[in-house]
Amino acid sequence: RDPYAGSLRFHLGLATPNDDRCFIEVDGQRYSWRDGEGVLFDETYIHYAENTSGENRLILFCDIERPMRYRWAQQVNHWLGRHLMSAASAPNDTGDRIGGINRAFRYIYQIRIVGKRLKKWNKTVYYIVKWLLFGGIAWLIWSAF
Repeated sequence: RDPYAGSLRFHLGLATPNDDRCFIEVDGQRYSWRDGEGVLFDETYIHYAENTSGENRLILFCDIERPMRYRWAQQVNHWLGRHLMSAASAPNDTGDRIGGINRAFRYIYQIRIVGKRLKKWNKTVYYIVKWLLFGGIAWLIWSAF
């Protein structure tokens, strides 16, 4: 995961089943992998991959630095990439380390699910609760100093 949105993810199908059952879904939008075709997406959106075709797939993953309008923002992006991303590391194989941010994500995402349900039920109540929470967090931070 890219918790601060400093990069975009590019997938290129190198050897795929060329089948709609082999896909990645990003924020509800499904992209079927095909040989020689790529997809660029923002990995801060919830995404998952599935391959029920019965054939293997080989996908090239590339993280591409997110374009920034201002030079100072680009420098912040570089610093965060070097220092924060190790805390967000995700396992690719058994025995790989999992960063603290990634370990916490499963719990934090449960709050997001509740928020989505609340927003679907009543947007006004959702925004009231959201801003009360933000205000409460700001007050706690302010009170700590």
